[in-house]
Amino acid sequence: MFDTLLIANRGEIACRVIRSAKAMGLHTVAAHSEADRHARHVSLADTAVCLGAAPARESYLNIERVIAAALASGAQAIHPGYGFLSENAEFARACAAAGLVFVGPSPEAIDALGNKARAKQIAAQAGVPCLPGYAGADQSEATLVREAQRIGAPVMIKAAAGGGGRGMRRCDNVSDEPSLRSLLQAAAAEALASFGSGELLLERLVEHARHVEIQVFGDAHGNVVHLGERDCSTQRRHQKILEEAPAPGLTNELRQGMGQAAVKLVRAARYVGAGTVEFLLGADGEFHFLEVNTRLQVEHPVTEATTGLDLVQWQLRIAQGEPLPAAQEAITWHGAAIEARLCAEDAHHGFAPQSGRIAFWQFAQIDGVRIDHGLAAHAEVPPHYDSMIAKFIAHGRNREEARCRLMAALRGSTVLGLRTNRDYLLQCLAALAFCTTGAATPSLHTGWLEAASPAFKAAAVSSAWLAIAAAVLLHRHAGQHGPLARFCNSGQRESIIKLLAQDQTHELRLRYAQQGDVQVVCGNANHAVAVLGDDGRVLDVVLDGLRQRAVAHTQTGAQWLDALGLSEGFADVTAQPPQASAAGGSGIVLSRMHGQLVRLEVALGQAVEQGQALLAIEAMKMEHRLEAPCSGTVAEVGAAVGSQVSPGQLLLRIA
Repeated sequence: MFDTLLIANRGEIACRVIRSAKAMGLHTVAAHSEADRHARHVSLADTAVCLGAAPARESYLNIERVIAAALASGAQAIHPGYGFLSENAEFARACAAAGLVFVGPSPEAIDALGNKARAKQIAAQAGVPCLPGYAGADQSEATLVREAQRIGAPVMIKAAAGGGGRGMRRCDNVSDEPSLRSLLQAAAAEALASFGSGELLLERLVEHARHVEIQVFGDAHGNVVHLGERDCSTQRRHQKILEEAPAPGLTNELRQGMGQAAVKLVRAARYVGAGTVEFLLGADGEFHFLEVNTRLQVEHPVTEATTGLDLVQWQLRIAQGEPLPAAQEAITWHGAAIEARLCAEDAHHGFAPQSGRIAFWQFAQIDGVRIDHGLAAHAEVPPHYDSMIAKFIAHGRNREEARCRLMAALRGSTVLGLRTNRDYLLQCLAALAFCTTGAATPSLHTGWLEAASPAFKAAAVSSAWLAIAAAVLLHRHAGQHGPLARFCNSGQRESIIKLLAQDQTHELRLRYAQQGDVQVVCGNANHAVAVLGDDGRVLDVVLDGLRQRAVAHTQTGAQWLDALGLSEGFADVTAQPPQASAAGGSGIVLSRMHGQLVRLEVALGQAVEQGQALLAIEAMKMEHRLEAPCSGTVAEVGAAVGSQVSPGQLLLRIA
């Protein structure tokens, strides 16, 4: 038994665990890095303790410091959340050695199921369907080549010790041995860098398969249940974008078969705690074991929404030694739920992670929508961690109601100061493949988003959007300095303003009276804008006779406007002298993110072709590759492998 719990994590999951722990009457301790000193989870907890510097290896991933923090705070148990140390068997053993309860499975279960190769062996022995593949101990390149050729193309190369798309490569031609060896070497190197192990496994790739996972729980008394399935087929580069429950289009027989297979597997491993058994579901209705996640999943709220259960409380009660709170026959499901991950990233420019201060944020309050986040009032997104800043979970009587509620919540939510993937998520939810999924012919599979997303376009700055931005600047400047201040030239109520947005300068002519509409001319367009209300952030505006909401940050530094479905930064450059712009096809390659340069694939003086891979930056646990914007010769290298880079920094110059 324990009454004090340390949460060894950050962000929304730390806040989520604190909420359930407090509801059970537990004293909560927030562990945090120096970068998270003012984070929301720190203020929500009863006690807080600093682990160390901002880099995760010096704080959240430092086992000795986490254990020491728990002991110093009087905690008797540690909840690891997800990510960081949540699937680390060494950490679970360290907790036991220090007399602390690890809220999760045993180290032996993590060792057995956390490694994909061992998990496949256990699944096969338990009679759970598995894909043809190789998960042997002989990791010599010659053996892996021979086994890949035996399995046949297409074959998937995977890191045995981890997931998230790292250490994963697809091979479509196993007879091309040099290419196959290159893929094996790249996967092993990435796996070693990401997970500390270069062990690989091979699997036959199932085209147009769905990713369906089963939530399971086991207790120390030998009881095991499943809480239904989730469909996580909407993925990009093997990273989940949208998750939903139940999985559309499954028959009751298939649903029961997958649930029973998952229970059979974790029972064979004597599993205790929360876990997820992941399957690939083929278009033919056959399912095959994929892997086990020995922790709570990011997408667990969709299961909570459809079952009405608190999965974190289940974890804590099981860790207290209690039996499962409910038997299998007592678990019921209601309606449908969909989750979207709101991330600080530029989705339309390579998903480059964004970091820095959030100028303003506001999330919509919609019936049936739950929003889990870790944002404080004056939030900042550090460059050291995952880019997810919030989760939107919509529940409805059916899938379509949940989808519509989720879209309404995303549309009505604003984050200013950083680019997010909000508009990309809205395009995912509105895509034909996602909307038309039916019981008879489900159109979801793990490749649908990669196929559809090239058609997703970033919203361009329109004349109407610029007119609102100009009118807001005029309104706020007049409110601060008096009516018509700065904008009256030669006594006339007319002025020119220049706004820089999306790398282009736009000239606008404003005509106005002391009261009433502002007439804004932008190119050939003419708009009438009136500001009816303004609380300093949220505005009530009328554009060409239509009343709508806008949100703007116009203080010092970057200025931002969220209006007409576009959240974008801009700058008033009226007083700045004109600057020469770079010609199209420029050979200058700049960093778009904070991160570490982990790979440089070209050298000074080397000839390159447009589209050729140049380098890779690791940021927020993801590797981002940059390609040559034009053909030419590498004339300058601005950063060395292993160095930290920041947005706007010169990486390469191609002459």
